[in-house]
Amino acid sequence: MARVAIIGGTGLNRLRDLEIDHREVMHTPYGEPSGPLTFGRLAGNEVVFLPRHGTGHTIPPHQVNYRANIWALQHIGIEYVIAVAAVGGIRKGLGPATLLLPDQIIDYTWGRENTFFDGDREKGVTHIDFTYPYCARLRDRILHAARENGIPLVECGTYGATQGPRLETRAEIDRMERDGCDVVGMTGMPEAALAREAELCYAAINVVANWAAGRGEGSGEIRMEEIEQHLERGMEKVRALLEAVIPAL
Repeated sequence: MARVAIIGGTGLNRLRDLEIDHREVMHTPYGEPSGPLTFGRLAGNEVVFLPRHGTGHTIPPHQVNYRANIWALQHIGIEYVIAVAAVGGIRKGLGPATLLLPDQIIDYTWGRENTFFDGDREKGVTHIDFTYPYCARLRDRILHAARENGIPLVECGTYGATQGPRLETRAEIDRMERDGCDVVGMTGMPEAALAREAELCYAAINVVANWAAGRGEGSGEIRMEEIEQHLERGMEKVRALLEAVIPAL
């Protein structure tokens, strides 16, 4: 039985080197997950893959059924979840195609179903400790794999989760930088919090797809074709990192 799941974001709708065993359609108390769970082997090790935005990348960030996705992974016995997500770089040094292993989150989203503890009398009121939102054990394994294999990886940073699907204004990015955000994305929450509620060991690998609004050389408009080029380079590093870390899990 696989213990490791990979949630793929923009740029990682499928795992190119995954030897597929079978796919399983899941039904959860919270509705349908983003797509069937794909069971297979990566670098000879059993993994489960779930595309966050659906197989054809058709689900926008604010409509992802995060509760169904996390419940499905917990239900099949997953222990470790590695979430891959494209982000915009805010801090200097976090340019396109850079990989970041965030250690903190600031949540700017709204209106999303963000908890499993939503007033059920049997469960009662439950508060999780979210001081450190990512699993330290999994972060350490990823960091070690990157160092051992010479894969460049920025070892910490704060992820700012925005509502989407539009990109941010320059003023919004200015505010986020003042708040302490290093990168900006749209899917980090409530995914991380739900994983903590489900007692899954969850960590994220961020791929910088572009400079955030008003950052980088020229500070002009963000062009989708450039994002795709940067993601292609960044995802090659992600695939190498995944193949390095999964045997250690």
